[in-house]
Amino acid sequence: MTYDETVDYLFNCAPPFQQVGGAAYKEGLANTIAIDNHLGNPHRKFRTIHVAGTNGKGSSSHTLAAILQAAGYKVGLYTSPHLIDFRERIRVNGTPASKQFVIDFVERERSFFEPLSPSFFELTTAMAFTYFAQEQVDVAIIEVGLGGRLDCTNIIAPDLCIITNISLDHTQFLGSTTTAIAAEKAGIIKPCTPVIIGEATPETRKIFTEKAANEGAPIIFAQDENTLISANPTQEGIEYTTADYGIIKGELAGEYQIKNTRTILTALRQLLKKDYKITTDNVQKGFANVCSLTGFMGRWQKIGDSPLTVCDAGHNIGGIEYVTHQLAQQECDTLRIVFGMVSDKDITTVLSIMPRNAVYYFTQASIKRAMPAEELCRKAAEHGLRGNCYPTVGCALEAARKEATEKDFIFIGGSCFIVADLLAHITP
Repeated sequence: MTYDETVDYLFNCAPPFQQVGGAAYKEGLANTIAIDNHLGNPHRKFRTIHVAGTNGKGSSSHTLAAILQAAGYKVGLYTSPHLIDFRERIRVNGTPASKQFVIDFVERERSFFEPLSPSFFELTTAMAFTYFAQEQVDVAIIEVGLGGRLDCTNIIAPDLCIITNISLDHTQFLGSTTTAIAAEKAGIIKPCTPVIIGEATPETRKIFTEKAANEGAPIIFAQDENTLISANPTQEGIEYTTADYGIIKGELAGEYQIKNTRTILTALRQLLKKDYKITTDNVQKGFANVCSLTGFMGRWQKIGDSPLTVCDAGHNIGGIEYVTHQLAQQECDTLRIVFGMVSDKDITTVLSIMPRNAVYYFTQASIKRAMPAEELCRKAAEHGLRGNCYPTVGCALEAARKEATEKDFIFIGGSCFIVADLLAHITP
């Protein structure tokens, strides 16, 4: 098979959650353990850091990877979903896994895994662990796919666990309250393994504290640590004054990165206790060059000037709250929003907090889960949001650009799949 044929096979053999939603979800670790044993337990051949949370997983994982790369480590990075190419999920020092590796893995292992009928994420996780072992990485940062307790990444024995925050998302699988979701995500807390909690409420703090106590795991709440003295947004990103590393210039923009940075700085203190060799220069270089070092995309990413045009992959109520707060502070003549969502999100709540003073260009991503633009437009009108419908993200963006002046601001978001279609549209 060619690479494209192999990826098509993976998508059709085990459709990913991003394409079909709940039908792709398989609870339990039986398949994961069976495949891992068959492959010779590749995850045991390198050190790991495990990252869970509703929002902030991607930014935290990529920034930690950039810092460790700057420190001279060979770093594996496993994240999801991908935006343009499947291989974005599996990187070593920022470089995606080779197409030939993907082809060879599927052709070599399909006779074993087909009878198991694994999920797409189970296959992809096994592929990532195999690739990292083959490439002899020093450490791999492993992002949880969904939840934590029953996520197939949860077979690793990491040096450090990180839970960024808790918000209502994937409630059909994880529970309808933040405490229920926290209990699922707390499932990554391991015996005697330190865990960093990025954000917590009194209710979720109790869940995490009890789980950590049961596991004998040291627990550190980033909110309680004095790692960050100040944070000042700039045209280039955010400038931080830190307790441990002086002034750091963060490449990633978006005010929500401030909380991620506090989590990352707290995690670095624990990694130093684990004998990781990380200097101030490594930290400063990592923060300043996240995108070039790791290939990170889609987080308050500027894609154009005159008018200023930004996209963000925030896609649940927690992520959208940060986005709307940022949009409210944006100085412009007219705010223009290219917007789409998937059907299984809390669309009503999201629409209730979106800016009413904006011109909307409602659209839909090229996946089955996408809410039709016309339906989204009707729901949005009930919340006082007005605009027209467009069949694709590309069409919506072109309409916004055509109507905009240089002093307007164009935002594209509502779903990571909207951002994926956008990047595919603008990428040569």
